[in-house]
Amino acid sequence: MSQKSSSLCRILATSAVLVAGLMSQQAFAHAHLKTETPAADITLKASPTELSLGFSEGIEPNFSKVTLSGPNKKAVATGALALAANDNTQAIVPLTTPLSPGKYTVSWHVVSVDGHKTEGQYSFTVQ
Repeated sequence: MSQKSSSLCRILATSAVLVAGLMSQQAFAHAHLKTETPAADITLKASPTELSLGFSEGIEPNFSKVTLSGPNKKAVATGALALAANDNTQAIVPLTTPLSPGKYTVSWHVVSVDGHKTEGQYSFTVQ
């Protein structure tokens, strides 16, 4: 291999590593769900009083939403999403009435402070 083609190979390899690094940083630049209360797939003996979702980075509450659907797949009324005091990574959604027994699904979509949107869902059961 000539010196010129060897240098070109090194430049291409270095460029590929840099591009891969930048792409992986962008993948982590989204608010991913890290914690949730009630926890996913848990069975509770009593109704929770609120939903609490913790994200990997700060979220914009005005562009984010958490909904709860009940055993009959109908929406359950909740209070408005608010951020925990001094923590823009923690979304709190109060429940306005106790939940009756059954399986519930929490659906969420959030916009992080850097403008990226993510969404997901999880379920829990009340006995």
